[in-house]
Amino acid sequence: MYTMPPLPYDFKALEPFISEQQLTIHYQKHHQAYVNGANAILEKLDKARKEGIDLDMKATLKELSWNVGGHMMHSFFWANLAPKGKGGGAPTGKIADLIKGEFGSYERFKKEFTQTAASVEGSGWAALCLCLKTGRPLIMQVEKHNVNVYPSFPILMVVDVFEHAYYLDYKNDRAKFIEAFWNLVNWEAINARIPR
Repeated sequence: MYTMPPLPYDFKALEPFISEQQLTIHYQKHHQAYVNGANAILEKLDKARKEGIDLDMKATLKELSWNVGGHMMHSFFWANLAPKGKGGGAPTGKIADLIKGEFGSYERFKKEFTQTAASVEGSGWAALCLCLKTGRPLIMQVEKHNVNVYPSFPILMVVDVFEHAYYLDYKNDRAKFIEAFWNLVNWEAINARIPR
């Protein structure tokens, strides 16, 4: 069964960039719904297999992918944020070297990542991942939670651009939310995700 990861900070810790109300609803309602949904589908699969019931596997597995994807991406998101004063600024450590090697500068990476997040059609994510074959960090635009993912590439950093991530604080101004996101990036947590 899937469980909610504990937040590594309290609900007020990301203010003024993400309000207590926004974070509480996003975490307790939206993320929890993906965990509940994934667990319900696993129970449905277990019951069907035990009782020999046929399911619409395409629909069932698509729904499972949606919920597991939502749970996993949100779990990455909470961990790659840090309270004011502990997050943001330029990257340090190995991630700084990877970014400089691939993009030439942090400013170029930030511009490309921001453009990726801002141009998601509808709901989705921008993510930085790592190709283990080439050692190159790559940006991906993930539609919903589970479409256009590079298979097996470890995810290093994400930003949620579903409206539920920012609507209370920023209304429909996604760009302003993405700008605020850069003040909360937890480079230490991102460094810890880089495979050794």
